[in-house]
Amino acid sequence: MASFSERLKNIKLIRKLVYLLVGSFSYPGLVWFNKLKISGTENIEKLPQNKVLFVSNHQTYFADVITFLHIFSAVKWRKKNRLGIPYYLLNPFSNVYYVAAEETMKGSLISRLFTLAGALTVKRTWVKGSTEMRRGLDPSDTRKITNALEDSWVITFPQGTTKPFAPGRKGTALIIKQTRPIVIPVVINGFWRAFNKKGLKLKKIGTQLTVNFKKPLNIDYDAPVETILAQIMDAIEQSKDFMMKGAQHWGKVEA
Repeated sequence: MASFSERLKNIKLIRKLVYLLVGSFSYPGLVWFNKLKISGTENIEKLPQNKVLFVSNHQTYFADVITFLHIFSAVKWRKKNRLGIPYYLLNPFSNVYYVAAEETMKGSLISRLFTLAGALTVKRTWVKGSTEMRRGLDPSDTRKITNALEDSWVITFPQGTTKPFAPGRKGTALIIKQTRPIVIPVVINGFWRAFNKKGLKLKKIGTQLTVNFKKPLNIDYDAPVETILAQIMDAIEQSKDFMMKGAQHWGKVEA
């Protein structure tokens, strides 16, 4: 049986109220204290209401997701590549969930509040003795995501960590093979400079924040998991090729 909080977050009115609260709190940090540049919203304007999976690189626990929610709501109100005046928060887009590590969402009241915003909590780690070990998604976690995709959009971060160029996890590719959703790659940058790791406190003002929604991927759903994962990691610019390009770029700058 679903917990009380699980039932609450499935009520769109509850999620809308959470979006209003979180959106009002976060808007200044995105628009007034920093510079948010959005591109590619034309790629999400006419998407269906379900079976859409957004795959993105990850830089903070919460600021990334909050920004996506702002953008989805602004697009609903026909704004293109901008947030503008946030009157959209009075009736935000709420047909969206996001995947988050269970250990991240435990503890603080603010984390519990974000759970009500539509978090699909998954177990990213297990403990062996005193050592925390990484693991893939278990079947119950996979069902959460596939069930959410049936009638909603889902945001996921294939790397499962804010560490840049960390390897992607096969669970994302497996879900894509099983559900065959429309997959929209997203590339973000600047959030790690502007916010602390949780993404709830400003660390630096005047930072250029960028969010780029790319065209839907042309995926062969019958391809091996490894092939699909490699395609995703390249699309979100976190593959080894992009890591090498970045190293070459910084090497030239330093020279």
